[in-house]
Amino acid sequence: MPSNIARYRNLKNYKYQLVSDYSIAIDIKPGADIRTQFIDLDTQGALTIKNGYAWDGPSGLGIDTRSFMRASLVHDALYQLMRAEYLDCNTHRRYADDFLRAICIEDGMWRLRAWFNCMVLRLFGKMSARPAPEPKDEIICIP
Repeated sequence: MPSNIARYRNLKNYKYQLVSDYSIAIDIKPGADIRTQFIDLDTQGALTIKNGYAWDGPSGLGIDTRSFMRASLVHDALYQLMRAEYLDCNTHRRYADDFLRAICIEDGMWRLRAWFNCMVLRLFGKMSARPAPEPKDEIICIP
């Protein structure tokens, strides 16, 4: 039943939001299917990022270009699974960073730029992959 109170939230940490599901095969194959509100990863390595998923695009020195967007989407989803402890940070972070580089090159990024972005992640990305609770957006109710 609909509520007479409208609830919404400001998305403080995100710039982009998927408008349809996106799937890609990856080489991470967990022992059991991972199912979250916005990210699924099955035991065969099928990663599905669901409609409505929000992410911040390329971080740090990364520039929001077409050749970086799909890679940043997949990378952010994998790091989110690490933060939530569905995937082990120490085991899977290097793969996520290297896979970002591969997607960037596939999408037309210069190899040197893709390598540089991957190296920046290797040097400074660990804090973003460490297990931590996801920040909660404030829910605003009106009236």
